[in-house]
Order: sequence, then C-alpha cells, then structure tokens
Amino acid sequence: MRDDIEDAAASDTTARIARRVHALRQQRGLSLEALAQRCNVSKSMISLIERGESSPTAVVLERLAAGLGVALASLFDDDAAPPSPLSRRDAQPQWRDPASGYVRRNLSPPHFRSPLALVEVSLPAGARVAYDTVAARSIAQQIWILDATLEVTLGATVHRLAAGDCLAMRLEGPIAFHNPTRTAARYLVALAGDSH
Repeated sequence: MRDDIEDAAASDTTARIARRVHALRQQRGLSLEALAQRCNVSKSMISLIERGESSPTAVVLERLAAGLGVALASLFDDDAAPPSPLSRRDAQPQWRDPASGYVRRNLSPPHFRSPLALVEVSLPAGARVAYDTVAARSIAQQIWILDATLEVTLGATVHRLAAGDCLAMRLEGPIAFHNPTRTAARYLVALAGDSH
C-alpha cells in the first residue's frame, strides 16, 4: 500500500515538473533547441521531460533551472494550485533523484510571494550529488544538518558538517554534496533570492 502511494506521488511530481518546464520554456519564448543550448541538456531529453516520459536527475533539473533563469525549487511548483500561506505535509511535492537516490521535499507554500524557500533533503549513505552550473541569479543558501554528517564542497573548500551545524553560502559556482556515512543524512536547505 505504501509503495502504491509513493509511486503515485512520484508520478504526480514527474507530471508537475513536465508541465512546469514546458510552461516556463513557452513563457520565455524558447524552442527546445534554444533551451538545450542554454542549459547543456539534449533537446531529446528536454522533450522527454516535458512529456513526462523521463524523470530527470538532480543535475539535469539544476541545469534546466539555470537555463530557464529560475530557482530549482520552482520547477516543482504546481501552476494550477492557488496561492496560499499554508503548505500541508501531504501536499508538499517530494521527488527522488534517479541517479543518487536523494529525496527532496519542497516545504514552502507554492506561489506565495516570499524571498525565502525551505527544502528538506535526505541523502542516502555514500551518495554524492554535484551541481556544476552557476545559478542564473544570485541565491543565498543555508544548510542546517538534522541527522548524520554531510560534506559540502564549494570550489576547493570542503566543509564537513555534523548534526546541528549550519553553513551559509551564496550559490555562485559549482557545489557538491556527499554523505560519507553509512546512514542517510537529513538536512534543511533555506534559499533566499528574488522569488522561488
């Protein structure tokens, strides 16, 4: 029963990402080819994502967000949902990266105008996720470790964070997250920018 619920949620999130990427590309007047060139993702992959036939990896999503000039968290927004200051747990979009297995849950209410967005992440034991694209706009980020240990690499600097530690940074270059432990690392990400 639980697997059926998780499969349905994953399918809903894939469809939501598909609609959102397509809508943002159309709003910006970009062809598939133009977006592919902007974000270094193949035209065929973008087409599969927009049709909901492929669940993109975290790296591909981050490249799409940069190419579209939006925060990664905004790719999970539901355009059909009315603005609300409340985000119930059951309505918070959750997504699993098919490459690393990391799970992200957007905690903040979608479409509610705020300079702040909150995301909860669970990174499996031994997993690593590296983003190589510089954000299209300046975004401040803080990471607060809830459980286990996380290594965050910014340029040549590696920060080893334990439960309760908080790291503040600006997303201005490549960043990598690595869980060197044998248990899942859970952390809260707070993002501040123009809108999310």
